[in-house]
This record gives sequence, structure tokens and C-alpha cells, in this order.
Amino acid sequence: MRHLKGNLTTLVTTVLALALLGVVAGFVWSAVAPPTQYVLTDLGPQPADLEGQSLIAADGWFAVIGAACGLVCGVGGYLLSRARPVPAVLGVAGGGLLGSYVASLVGSSAKGTIQASAAGGLTTSTSLGLTAHGVLFAWPVVATGVFWVLEFVLTYRLRGDA
Repeated sequence: MRHLKGNLTTLVTTVLALALLGVVAGFVWSAVAPPTQYVLTDLGPQPADLEGQSLIAADGWFAVIGAACGLVCGVGGYLLSRARPVPAVLGVAGGGLLGSYVASLVGSSAKGTIQASAAGGLTTSTSLGLTAHGVLFAWPVVATGVFWVLEFVLTYRLRGDA
């Protein structure tokens, strides 16, 4: 029972810590990603520049920030919980996914104000949003990958020394 309690504590603590890190990542994403200009029409918001790269750049910045968080979390998770690798890697994976989702919510709500009005409607700088939802997986995939690489390389070395 004590072993189960320790495993659950490791799992829950890791998930909650990474969810909090997701708040920071969301603010970083909203600070570095370019806003997309939209024109509000009768059909709803339409991109002002149909050939603009701001939507792709926002997804790219989200993936880069998520991968950086994954790298830090994978190394940190491995170093802080060597005695319980399975709940730690599950926490890193689940927490990375939750942190990534929290980052998308925080980042998408941190920007967005009407800047000017135009003849075709109101021009607005909309809040950030993800168009490629697969970038949500950058954080957990990098984190678990880094964690397992460290686990296998260092465990192999330790076993080789014995």
C-alpha cells in the first residue's frame, strides 16, 4: 500500500507541476508568436491576408516552446525520480499533454484587441489559435523520449559496470 501511495504521489505531483508550467509556456507563446489579422464580415472573421504565414508561424512557435518544455521536463523528471521511473514517465507524458493544452488555452486568451476599423469591416488582431492540433503532442513526445533515452543509456551503463 505504501508503494502504491508513493507511485500515485509521484504521478500526481508531476502532472500538476507540468500543468503549472503550461501557464508559463502559454504566456511565452503569446509573447513570441505573431498575431493574425482578421477582418470581421457578415460571414464571421476572415483572414485579412489569405497568403500570410502568421497562422503557420503561431503553430511553429507553439511546437518549439512545447519541445523545449519537453526537453526540460524529460531531463528533470528523470533526475528527480530515478527510484520510480514508471510513474514518473507516465506523469511526464500526461502532464506534458495537460501542460500543452493549458498553454494553448492561456496563450490563445492572452492576445486579442480591435485595432482599427476599415471599409470592409473591422480589422482585429485575433487571439492566437492552433490550426495544426498535432503540435499539442510536441511536449509529451519530446519529454517521454528524452526520459527513456536517459533511462536506457544510464541504466545500460550502470548494468555494464556491475
